[in-house]
Amino acid sequence: MRVLGIDPGLDTTGWALVCREGSRLRPLSYGVIRTRARDALEQRLAHLHAGVSAVLREQRPDAVALEELYSAYAHPRTAILMGHARGVVCLCAAQQELPLFHYNATQVKRALTGSGRASKEQVQGMVGTLLGLDLSAHPSDVADALALAVCHCNIVSPRSAPEAQSAGANLQARKHSATWLRRRR
Repeated sequence: MRVLGIDPGLDTTGWALVCREGSRLRPLSYGVIRTRARDALEQRLAHLHAGVSAVLREQRPDAVALEELYSAYAHPRTAILMGHARGVVCLCAAQQELPLFHYNATQVKRALTGSGRASKEQVQGMVGTLLGLDLSAHPSDVADALALAVCHCNIVSPRSAPEAQSAGANLQARKHSATWLRRRR
């Protein structure tokens, strides 16, 4: 199973492709898509759309794992801008008829460290250990995208049957949505 994790952001969107072969996880590729802050919002979103679409076409994942929207109420503008970026990623996945799974930060932390309250450093350390990578030279967006992909691989593994059933129901709903979208075109 090839899973593309995406950590959406309007300035920097991290992406990472992880392959699960039996019980082994292997990082295949990762990177970032950057937009220019001086460009108009619509230009930045168009650039992000082109970048995410290209990554999806080139990497050919079986599923996409996306970070859910979270922002403290003290920063509503950040939440709105991240919402735009998430919308672009959702659109790209739908256009390429890929199943899309949403995970919040607590789910990712729990899937990687066993604790939903783990620090960002603990999560990055576990990702590095699991995948045999030194993430110190990479942007945190890449580490977050790798964490999302690993989280999805862990949740849909045969060892976690109840969560896999839930993910399977989510997959069926996504397939239904993709079918509905095709019929509407």
